Amino acid sequence: MLKAGRPQEEMRRHNLGALLRQVHLGGPISRAELAERMGLNRSTIMALTAELTSAGLVREELPKENGKAGRPSLVVRPESERVYVLAFDVRVDRLVAARVGLGGTILDRREAVRARAGADLDDVVGVLAEFGRQMDGGASPGSVCVGVGAAYCGMIRPGDGTVRFGPNMGWVDQAFGAELGVRLGLGLPVSVGNEAHLGALAEHERGVGIGHRNLVYLHGDVGVGGGIIVGGKLLDGDGGYGCELGHMIVNPYDGRPCGCGSRGCLEAEVGEQALFDAAGRSGLMGREGVRAVVDAAEGGDVVAREALHRIGDWLGIGVANLINLFNPGLVIFGGMLREIYRGSAAQIHDRVAANVLVISRERVRLRTAALGDDATLVGGAELAFSKVLANPLEVLAEATADPVAGEREALTRTTS
Repeated sequence: MLKAGRPQEEMRRHNLGALLRQVHLGGPISRAELAERMGLNRSTIMALTAELTSAGLVREELPKENGKAGRPSLVVRPESERVYVLAFDVRVDRLVAARVGLGGTILDRREAVRARAGADLDDVVGVLAEFGRQMDGGASPGSVCVGVGAAYCGMIRPGDGTVRFGPNMGWVDQAFGAELGVRLGLGLPVSVGNEAHLGALAEHERGVGIGHRNLVYLHGDVGVGGGIIVGGKLLDGDGGYGCELGHMIVNPYDGRPCGCGSRGCLEAEVGEQALFDAAGRSGLMGREGVRAVVDAAEGGDVVAREALHRIGDWLGIGVANLINLFNPGLVIFGGMLREIYRGSAAQIHDRVAANVLVISRERVRLRTAALGDDATLVGGAELAFSKVLANPLEVLAEATADPVAGEREALTRTTS
């Protein structure tokens, strides 16, 4: 909603952000296409692109020969090498970091194994901060970091990036965002989101969910998380802790114990450990272990196949409940659930056919995440880009300001 008081300035700021978002998410696009998509005349589009070009956020180029008569419309491209964010993905057993250019281009990347050793805030922050400093230091001269975003496998307090509860690693009220910001030393706040929420947003904006206004994203990473898009917006709940789909109760009477303290949660019945126990493979771990069970089932291993059938049946019950509740057009399986779906799609579809209202299942489609294992990392990057997309010129100006000069100016104001 536009603020009252300065309608022309607010409209200009809104249009600059909307145009930059089009280029950021859709890639190179002509002025003519921008005018059509945004419902603005060409002179307004020309003025907006001129401002963004002058700021170094986009550039304009002549299109390649297309054989059409008449004067060609200039193509607007994001300045991916010049404007970037740092994105981090904290998984149960892996830490991933990337420098991501405007437009979604991954320019640099780092990964490290994370030991499953309990509350390890200092270790996690230390590794990620070092990765971040390396990648920022390797950026081209004249380039600028406009944000930092992180996905974490737990419940995140909106606003300050505190991990309120990470059931699979024992994190409780850990100041992850603040600590990472201090250790990075870039003078930028770190925006933190729940990994499955960010995965849902990433698939909605850049993956298989493009064009779907209502979808459910299920993410597996040892446990199970979820994100729900309703009317094009993330369903976040009253305190920001909504869509904990993995803790929906599917087996209340003889269900397996869950790390949250309950029993029979979807996560407990379809998570990594449930699969390994059912397949008789207690020595396995992680996504490589899940892939090994799926590969064994495809190779004719009867025990592995029956384990996937059992897991798929429970997963199908959860999916059926979600379809009946939210009537999505799409259900997406991400993380390790992509592999589970590969080995148990028949059981999941059977449950949907048997337990979902006929009208609700008419149009729904079940798909795996198009962004693969990077869905949550991409979500972290998009979280970091959100401020510059909302207010491009002011955020860029703040990011390029001399921090020492800014501190000196602030000190002068307080002492005068």
